Amino acid sequence: MSSTAQTNPAAASTAAGPAIRVEKLRHLYGSRLALDEVSFDVQRGEIFGLLGPNGGGKTTLFKILSTLLRPTSGTASIFSTPLSDAAGCRKHFGVVFQQPSVDGKLTVRENLLCHGNLYCLGGSELDARVANALQRLSLSDRAGDRVETLSGGLQRRTELAKSLLHRPPLLLLDEPSTGLDPGARRDFLQYLRQLRDQEGVTIVLTTHYMEEAERCDRVAILHQGRLVSVGSPASLKGHVGGDIVVVQSGDPQSLQTKIRQRFNCEAQLIDGSLRIERDRGHELVRDIVESFPTDVTLVTYGKPTLEDVFIHLTGHRFWAEGEAA
Repeated sequence: MSSTAQTNPAAASTAAGPAIRVEKLRHLYGSRLALDEVSFDVQRGEIFGLLGPNGGGKTTLFKILSTLLRPTSGTASIFSTPLSDAAGCRKHFGVVFQQPSVDGKLTVRENLLCHGNLYCLGGSELDARVANALQRLSLSDRAGDRVETLSGGLQRRTELAKSLLHRPPLLLLDEPSTGLDPGARRDFLQYLRQLRDQEGVTIVLTTHYMEEAERCDRVAILHQGRLVSVGSPASLKGHVGGDIVVVQSGDPQSLQTKIRQRFNCEAQLIDGSLRIERDRGHELVRDIVESFPTDVTLVTYGKPTLEDVFIHLTGHRFWAEGEAA
């Protein structure tokens, strides 16, 4: 049996050093800079999210980490194995791409058997691993069904079962819940947490879903190829000063000036709305409405979200940035 088939996540998780180390990664497509001196570590046994709009650089970074693309410059390693040793890195991770990689004409079990053969698994050991993967992902009763007949959520679970067959200590997931309904997305994320908690698997996923990023242990925010911040969702939201007040007006620029003069605070004009970071935001809502009743058409406030963090760090709305890209 090859060393690939013998990879043991439990053993790998006890070794020293981070699961992934990225240092000054830079990548260009022709003259376009896709990644600009990106550096970060992923600790063993954590769920790490790469959050950014389309065009932010996360897909390029994912391709580099999964050894599909060589960076223009910089270095990275997976469990201390440099990415330049692609074969050595690949034995450490399983990967789920955004586009399905299962064969719809084969059954669930047949897909897993074919994948196991690629890792030099066979005989009774492969049968046992397939049975275990089917049970862990609640697919045993669908093992004989062709994948094309399954729901999107079950197909995604089949992809995950396949990626875990060789027992990797690291999972790389590219937009793993794309196309899933909210219930299937929650179930999928719950299973990822079980992998982390029960087996010590390190998980790196790219996402543009704020709810998905909120459930990660740490998040790296990417914007126009740059890493603008890394931290837990709670610590990232701590960068934002107080509550978020959003005011809509028929003449937002005029109201922006009035708010600055009346309350000595700066309101950002973003996509036609005024956005203010302020402690005790409910009091500012009351004061703005009382002071400028004819200027205000709608006002809301709430606690900061990761999208507010993105706006705070970049000056752009997350979704508007993705649409432009």
